[in-house]
Amino acid sequence: MFEEYIESIYKPVEYPALWEQRKAWIKTKPLKGYRLLDASPVFRNSLVKYDALLAAGASLSIGFSKKIPNDPFILKIIIERGLSIYSTEEAAVSWDIVLDCAAQFAHVDSKYGFVELTRSGVSVYEKSNKPVYVADSSEIKKIETSLGTGESYFRAMKEFGFSDWKEKELLVFGSGKVGSGIITHALRLGAKITVVTDSLLYEQELYALGVSSVVDFKELSAVAKKIVLADFIVTATGIKNALNHPEWVRALLKTNAVLGNMGVEDEYGDPIPEKRVLYAKEPLNFSLQEPTQLKFIDATLALHNALGLALLKTSGSGIRSIPVEIEQHILEITRQNGEIL
Repeated sequence: MFEEYIESIYKPVEYPALWEQRKAWIKTKPLKGYRLLDASPVFRNSLVKYDALLAAGASLSIGFSKKIPNDPFILKIIIERGLSIYSTEEAAVSWDIVLDCAAQFAHVDSKYGFVELTRSGVSVYEKSNKPVYVADSSEIKKIETSLGTGESYFRAMKEFGFSDWKEKELLVFGSGKVGSGIITHALRLGAKITVVTDSLLYEQELYALGVSSVVDFKELSAVAKKIVLADFIVTATGIKNALNHPEWVRALLKTNAVLGNMGVEDEYGDPIPEKRVLYAKEPLNFSLQEPTQLKFIDATLALHNALGLALLKTSGSGIRSIPVEIEQHILEITRQNGEIL
């Protein structure tokens, strides 16, 4: 359905896992007759994901949430090609499979279960009475978040006019997958990095990388001092309102630092005005035409699709462990035919 548009933008080496998925599924049609709702963020690289699902024979509809950034131009293309789009309010019908993001469609009835794309939906889906896979719990997700999302922060910052990082003070909240990716890219660009983390277990590893300082998030005053001195601040904790401590709020309102958020939720909290944070507190990479380059997110999107197919043979309720063979197969294709591993 979207082949011509995809081929005008991407080369197969940029999406080896989805390319292989489409080639295999167009022959076997494993999702023929199944009603599937895909609610992953709608951007141009999403079209490659949809093509694989359509090749599998799925009766595909797209889930749309106002809380998840999307590209209006791509939404228009989807509608023009004849796919149905459902908002969170409209989708209260029965589906066979739901491929979700941030649990925006956890309220709908899904016969075989759900696949959640991000960590932010886990707390909701833990209580589900249907089987749920969480793509974020995979090793594959590290390719997207550590390599791709870290790169996209700096790509977005360049679009906002910030490209000189030499000796600049960058304060990073969070040392997980996204935070680590930002740190890795920042070091290459010559920034001086301070990391605020809830796990000092990684303190020595961070120093070994070249981080200037590591601060325990419980040390409120020490963190506040770093906020005031920073040139740039980026949040990557994965926790809503993570910075909403009175002492930190006062420091954030005082600092001249450029503020950005790389979490799905607003990590600054209501006391910090939207206008004070780049892109009105939305995940900064979603300001880009391609929030994560396809070569970095291909394996994650392929896993999201593959786990939807796996639901047809999955029993139980709540979050299930990702089948090792599915993840290993996608990783092997990525290593053999991609350009990043």
